[in-house]
Amino acid sequence: MKKENWQKLSPNERLEARMQSWLSPEGLKFASPEAERGYKERVTMVKDAIQLKKPVRVPVSPNIGFYPFTYAGITHKEAMYDYGKLGMALKKFHADFMPDSVSASPIYGSGKMFEILDYKLYRWPGHGISDTTPYQCMESDYMKADEYDDLINDPSGYFMRYYVPRICGSLGAFQLLSHVTDVVELPFLGGYMVPLGIPDVQKAFKKLLEAGDAAMEWIQACLAIDGYSMGTLGLPAVIGGFTKAPFDTLGDTLRGTRAIMIDKFKCPDKILAAVERWVPLAINMGVRSAEAANNPMAFIPLHKGADGFLSDSDFRKYYWPSLKAVILGLVKEGIVPWLFVEGAYNQRLDVVADPEIPKGTTVWMFDRTDMKQVQKKLGGWACFGGNVPASLLRTNSPQDVKDYVKRLLDDCAQDGGFILSTGQVVDDANPENLHALIEAGKEYGVYR
Repeated sequence: MKKENWQKLSPNERLEARMQSWLSPEGLKFASPEAERGYKERVTMVKDAIQLKKPVRVPVSPNIGFYPFTYAGITHKEAMYDYGKLGMALKKFHADFMPDSVSASPIYGSGKMFEILDYKLYRWPGHGISDTTPYQCMESDYMKADEYDDLINDPSGYFMRYYVPRICGSLGAFQLLSHVTDVVELPFLGGYMVPLGIPDVQKAFKKLLEAGDAAMEWIQACLAIDGYSMGTLGLPAVIGGFTKAPFDTLGDTLRGTRAIMIDKFKCPDKILAAVERWVPLAINMGVRSAEAANNPMAFIPLHKGADGFLSDSDFRKYYWPSLKAVILGLVKEGIVPWLFVEGAYNQRLDVVADPEIPKGTTVWMFDRTDMKQVQKKLGGWACFGGNVPASLLRTNSPQDVKDYVKRLLDDCAQDGGFILSTGQVVDDANPENLHALIEAGKEYGVYR
């Protein structure tokens, strides 16, 4: 659709256009009429749930992490370096369990690309941790306390010359680059180009190009893997784009947990200015990534807003206003914010059930929040789900899992607008228990 015509559409019309494109994706070839029918039925179930209707049944979309590799008998390291094994494992997992959604292959990343970049923000299987351990974030103050103004005044420049050189060792020389905004007239172009002649800078760019080659090899493999699961098995991807709450962007991997909590006392105004500055960037990231995936959902993991991280007053001051602005910005563009509420939000439900956010436009997936209270506060306003403990899939019996699912559906799913999922990412499980989760959802989740 032409840009001028798109601008004339209302948020609801934009969402419907994106939903229809997701329902009938251009370029996806189905292996059979059954696969196409299954794909469209599952997309319709999720769409109906989001829009607070009663679909044919509750969609079952467990949040799957590294479990498919354990299940297939390969290491996590092999999955991140050998794309043939990555594809084998994910195809086997999807075919054997048949959830209502694809566990997308790009979330695991490319170990080869990370090595080329000397990536320091995470440890990944075989690189700082064992071959069978999921990747782990290594928090630090990669952004220093006196750099708030640099971030606020020029976020892209700050990332290029400060943040990226600190988290990617191979790109350390990027700190020598000039400001691209200096290139406004002929006399200034030469000065901008000079750092590009420095040997260390040129070496860094060669590493960047090498990483780009590795990334292209990886993403082409991922597209083929997920294309098989969608086109042959009829399983849609329920997550398209990605973005973050501005406070989490600042507190997770820029300042780190300890530093951001100290900053609340030392420079509160700088935090507020930084999260406000980040709002349009977060909206843009969510829209761009969702459009690239041809999928109307933007995944937003919520971290430092959980009960116990911030007081209620700090949540209302530092966390919620900028997150709400991102949510509203995405909704305006016809994107569905898919919020993964990690930890507990028992103290936040009255705040997040904000009447200024249009009903039927968001998805809230909960971890440890009291689901009866979620139903009471969010029911009829937003689609929600989650909550099945990952530990239940590892330590209990299949009957325990089915009993839990049945109680959850009885408590929360009767009026529609519900998606069955796990409260945490599943990296380990007994296959019988995961089968029990999916089977119970499909059996008990039927609307009559």
